[in-house]
Amino acid sequence: MTQNLLEICYLIGSITFIVGLKMMGNAKTARNGNLVAAAGMTLAIVGTLFLHDKKVSGIIYGLIFAAIAIGTVIGWLTAKKVQMTKMPELVSIFNGMGGACAALISLIEYNHLYTELQDPVYVAALALSGSAGSLIGTLAAIMAGLIIGTVSFSGSIIAFMKLNGSMAKPIRLPSYNIINTLVMIAVLAFGTYLVFTGGNITLVYLLFVAAAIYGILFTIPIGGADMPVVISLLNSFTGLAAAFGGFLYDNKIMLTGGILVGSAGTLLTLVMCKAMNRPLSNVIFGAFGGSSASDSTDTATKGSIKDINVTDLAILMNYSKKVVIVPGYGLAVAQAQHIIHELELLLEDRGVEVKYAIHPVAGRMPGHMNVLLAESNVAYEKLVEMDDINPEFEQTDVVLVVGANDVVNPAAKTDPSSPIYGMPILEVDKAKNIIVNKRSMNAGYAGIDNLLFYDSKCSMFFGDAKKALTELVAEIKTL
Repeated sequence: MTQNLLEICYLIGSITFIVGLKMMGNAKTARNGNLVAAAGMTLAIVGTLFLHDKKVSGIIYGLIFAAIAIGTVIGWLTAKKVQMTKMPELVSIFNGMGGACAALISLIEYNHLYTELQDPVYVAALALSGSAGSLIGTLAAIMAGLIIGTVSFSGSIIAFMKLNGSMAKPIRLPSYNIINTLVMIAVLAFGTYLVFTGGNITLVYLLFVAAAIYGILFTIPIGGADMPVVISLLNSFTGLAAAFGGFLYDNKIMLTGGILVGSAGTLLTLVMCKAMNRPLSNVIFGAFGGSSASDSTDTATKGSIKDINVTDLAILMNYSKKVVIVPGYGLAVAQAQHIIHELELLLEDRGVEVKYAIHPVAGRMPGHMNVLLAESNVAYEKLVEMDDINPEFEQTDVVLVVGANDVVNPAAKTDPSSPIYGMPILEVDKAKNIIVNKRSMNAGYAGIDNLLFYDSKCSMFFGDAKKALTELVAEIKTL
């Protein structure tokens, strides 16, 4: 009876995961979708703790609930206090913890299996039942979960360090592609050997170390501009590792959740690669995004820049018919999402049409700008994706670029020698007037100069985004 109830809990939980994921595809229902999926996970945890058919001592229950309480408090406080600019780092570290959990599950289950295999009676019964194939399948799930989970864990830690500035520059060993490929093949071959031989505990821990080393080597050469793609890819790894854990425990909800995370992460990775017009292999092996990117155009060829003061900009925007705002990571750094929403409302009160142009890889993680603007209550309908907004730029009076850089760089279309050549961009250079808000003329995350700044229609509005936009709003109110 209890086993049937547990299966029902798992079924309901699996359904809530699917429904919740579907609801997260729309900004209006995303919050409720998250709550629905969380409710399903809570049901699955409660069912697992109280509806299983094994006897568990009170001490074990105490340890379990203590761990749940500690994890809940840490997770809640961290998520509540984290700044929006630090959200990519938080996502990366949470993802790494998921990979670590999957790896630990594999280590623990291998230890259990190895202990059983030392029992001659168990081995004899296994041989008589003809379950050797099942044993190989179990070992395969253990090794796959161990390798993938460990790679996700160590890779996510490196991604976290890159995002928070601890590892500002990509580290590229000589012939790193060859080294990484050889290490990957060696890890896979080692895992395959353990599947068919059974191995021992020492060898399995060596595999864990080797997979951790590969995760580090896999991530350290990748430049900062590709970190959104890397985070998404590592997220898919964590989901896949969790799915193998579901195979090990014959746990339907663990399997469903892992498959959903793995497939969603993979699809998002491919979508982002398409947005940059680059294959995934180029992201992983091309090491784009480093600060060593060369600049083929000299300053004389580029021309000069011009700046604009707050009064002239206020007049320009106040008497425009259509304004498009392009948010970037600089907006998040300055915590200026609320003041830019105030600017939007102020312009709309004066009859100006305002929209936001969203590039798929703007910011430091997938959907970073969408989340940032949703926090300041910007209407979802005003967030227009790249393919939809590009045809509108020719009819736009003013484009205000706030903290974005590489995603508006015309070099992606005009300079074959540029490392971002071929990447689809927001075609803001077609607008009648271009205003770029930046703190300085420093290059973006891809490490290359932005030719947009030298466009005759472009004016620089220097300063911290929050401070500059606050002054702009105050000036418009005086008109």
